[in-house]
Amino acid sequence: MSITAIIIDDERLARTELRKLLSQHPEIEILDEAINVDEGLEKIEQLNPDLIFLDIQMPGKTGFDLLSEIDKAPKVIFTTAYDEFALKAFEVNAFDYLLKPIEPKRLADAIAKVQEEINREKAEAVPYNRGILNESDQVFVKDGERCWFVKLSEIRMFESVGNYAKVFFGANKPLILKSLNALEERLDERVFFRANRKHIINLRWVEKIEPYFNGGLLVDLKGGDRIEISRRQTVKFKEMMSF
Repeated sequence: MSITAIIIDDERLARTELRKLLSQHPEIEILDEAINVDEGLEKIEQLNPDLIFLDIQMPGKTGFDLLSEIDKAPKVIFTTAYDEFALKAFEVNAFDYLLKPIEPKRLADAIAKVQEEINREKAEAVPYNRGILNESDQVFVKDGERCWFVKLSEIRMFESVGNYAKVFFGANKPLILKSLNALEERLDERVFFRANRKHIINLRWVEKIEPYFNGGLLVDLKGGDRIEISRRQTVKFKEMMSF
């Protein structure tokens, strides 16, 4: 199974070198390149790749800025000459962080990790063919030794935590081994709304809405959670919630 990818880096030599290294990995299909964040966003929206190789320091906006503007991000492998961003890279759920000049062995390890995760997500998605879950359906949630049967209507929010999702219901916040994208495939979009890269919210739990920074919205849920709806998703949200 091939993994589609885009290289986003302002340095031509770096892009060329990475392409050369990736030629040793036939499982990676490079769809295109971009030289800055705005071009990268355009290519991601247009081509919907599985993976992006992303430089951090670029003229204008950084690689982190790019990720903040995407609601459903592809898998990310950072490629950079600087090691001081490593911690922040993993905070935004990057798959790996490769220092330039990139070592072939490190690149191979990173690609293997991505491939394993994509295979897992596809296997996870197989039972989803059974159809969309209704808000009156009960779901089984297991976190360690604790288990719950929860009505979907009682779940106010899902939050992405790496390869897991945190499920918010009552005073409970268990972790389940499901990606937010996989959950979104199964949930009724009329009830569960993808607010941003990290959150899916239950619209029935929305208590208050107010304008927020950069054209987005800030939503208060019953239960006290405050969630930002990204600028891009705000357009969709307004369409859904109006006559």
